Amino acid sequence: MRNDIVPGGVFPDYALPDQSGVVRTLGELQGRDPMILTLTRGHYCPGEHQQHLELAAFQSKIAVACTQIATISTDERRTMQEFRASVGARWTFLSDPGRIVQRDLDIQEYTDPTNDPMIPHTLVLNPGLVIHNVYDGYWFWGRPSVDDLWRDLRAATAEVRPDWDLARPGLREAWDAGDRSSFSGPQRGLRTDVAAF
Repeated sequence: MRNDIVPGGVFPDYALPDQSGVVRTLGELQGRDPMILTLTRGHYCPGEHQQHLELAAFQSKIAVACTQIATISTDERRTMQEFRASVGARWTFLSDPGRIVQRDLDIQEYTDPTNDPMIPHTLVLNPGLVIHNVYDGYWFWGRPSVDDLWRDLRAATAEVRPDWDLARPGLREAWDAGDRSSFSGPQRGLRTDVAAF
């Protein structure tokens, strides 16, 4: 992995086609929310299926927590669509069969020349694609559990949401005065429903 892809660094804002063929950027998908980003080997890997099944079971909590999720796969679009459907994912998958991300981040899994995948990684990103945490998933146990993600997202959200603690001095007064600039929840129009995926 490139040496700048560490907590506190900024993840590149890649533009890739989604499962519908529409080119999307990670920044557009993230908006103002924390984000879980998975970089995957692709449909052929049982570890990817298991991780994505667990994320799919967690996706309703991710949605109501004003958090986004995206997957980048080296699969061609049709195979990626099958992967997405097979795990029940409702979030955006981005297709990178040209391996732009793999080369740019220097994450070629050289131990598998047949499939030429990326070394799987999961990242938790603060708004602005700022890296909160990085997990190397070459071995399955290197991938984050739902509990790991919950802890990361709790910490990331507390960092970026001024209204994390409604008892913080001055928040109630700001609210009563009609100043919503410190508030991040539904009243500010953030996506809080599963349809956001």
